[in-house]
Amino acid sequence: MVAARRQRLILFQSSWIFALILITTTLVHPSLSTSIGGSIAATQKPVVTEQPASITSGTSGSTDDGATCSSTSDIGSFLADLRGKYGHQSTFLQAVEEMALSLQPLFEDSERGDFYKRAFLVMAEPERTISFRVPWVDDGGIMRVNRGWRVEFSSVLGPYKGGLRFHPTVDEGILKFLGFEQIFKNALTGLPLGGGKGGSDFDPKAKSSREVQHFCESFMTELYRHIHPSTDVPAGDIGVGGREIGFLLGQHKRITNRHGEGVLTGKPLGAGGSLLRPEATGYGLVYIAKLATSEKGRRPLKGARCAVSGSGNVAQYAAEKLMEFGARVVTVSDSGGVLFFENGMTRGDWEEIVRAKQVNRIRLSAIEDKVTGIFIPDESPWTAKLSSHSPPSLKRTNYDYAFPCATQNEIDGPSAHHLVQNGLLGVFEGANLPVTLDGQSVLRAAAPSAIDKADGVVYVRGRPRTPVGSESVGLR
Repeated sequence: MVAARRQRLILFQSSWIFALILITTTLVHPSLSTSIGGSIAATQKPVVTEQPASITSGTSGSTDDGATCSSTSDIGSFLADLRGKYGHQSTFLQAVEEMALSLQPLFEDSERGDFYKRAFLVMAEPERTISFRVPWVDDGGIMRVNRGWRVEFSSVLGPYKGGLRFHPTVDEGILKFLGFEQIFKNALTGLPLGGGKGGSDFDPKAKSSREVQHFCESFMTELYRHIHPSTDVPAGDIGVGGREIGFLLGQHKRITNRHGEGVLTGKPLGAGGSLLRPEATGYGLVYIAKLATSEKGRRPLKGARCAVSGSGNVAQYAAEKLMEFGARVVTVSDSGGVLFFENGMTRGDWEEIVRAKQVNRIRLSAIEDKVTGIFIPDESPWTAKLSSHSPPSLKRTNYDYAFPCATQNEIDGPSAHHLVQNGLLGVFEGANLPVTLDGQSVLRAAAPSAIDKADGVVYVRGRPRTPVGSESVGLR
């Protein structure tokens, strides 16, 4: 059984190796391939001058049970130039380092290792980054200005494909991290899709529908000149749902005088959207979790206590599918706090949450009196137990399985340690990069392949499930 698990781990790792080979085969033109090949023949292995500091400030650096100290140093050495240029973009550098660790066997290949390292560095630089101002008028008639970006990362396999995020934390580094990961997600679908990401530091919360429309129209007034069905096809992300996509699509049609172009995905059904598009990623996440928990000796999803973070599309439909499989979904959350359901949410609870987020666009705190759970302000599912402010009615926050579906770096080292100590059996990532490097080290140390027993923590990274969502839009 242990051998089977290790084989499955190798299979997941091999999929990323396949994705890089696929991209680099197309990426490297014959002339570039010849020059790189020639330089490899004349160059010894890179000399490691020192052990670099961790990419993410304030952490002890990433660790990987499958990598030796020398191999980790080697990765740090060939990423040193990126670290020097983008030290202020810690999340982007974190994503690059994690991918490099996943591809370690490829970089250690005796014949082609240096070639793949150089190709990886080429891939880590976006083809272009477009930044622009987004002026808009609020309901009081006051002119406001936000920043907008579109990071067109890689068009090697096809047009740039990736969502738009509207959130106050958005900056170029966040979008580069998201766009970089999108390259590999889309490559794994086998469809002709490149990778990109865009967005703005605009905060849709507490904005009227008219203000959101004004902003979206201004955003598209600049973006429209950079997108096309064969060039760049944006979609939604945090802060950009069907309403926002509709506003963006309407402005694009108004400017270009063209209707029916597949220039945006994630559209409402009435505007040419796809069935199951909103559900695809959340459903895919739970289907993978069901497969991972079906091994003999492992607790199945039926009856398991499952914590879900977030309350957007991924979280909503992951919760729905978990309940369909008989799991007890005990949490959902937003930036204001967490709703905790001691005995698991009901179908009525789920419908109330969906109505709050998709129709009324209100905070979870506003529906506490309409659901069977209790609301804990300023906490997440991963920190509620750690807080001294948790109410006495909160009996226990130990979970069987965790489904982080909110945002990046939401589970840190102490939170991961707390979860493992309280009997966690598995983590299945729904968000992009939801576990910090320190948190990943804790989870890897508790993995079945590391401790050699059936009750270790299954850790399924976010990239294997996201091609499900990418494939649904690619087929569209």
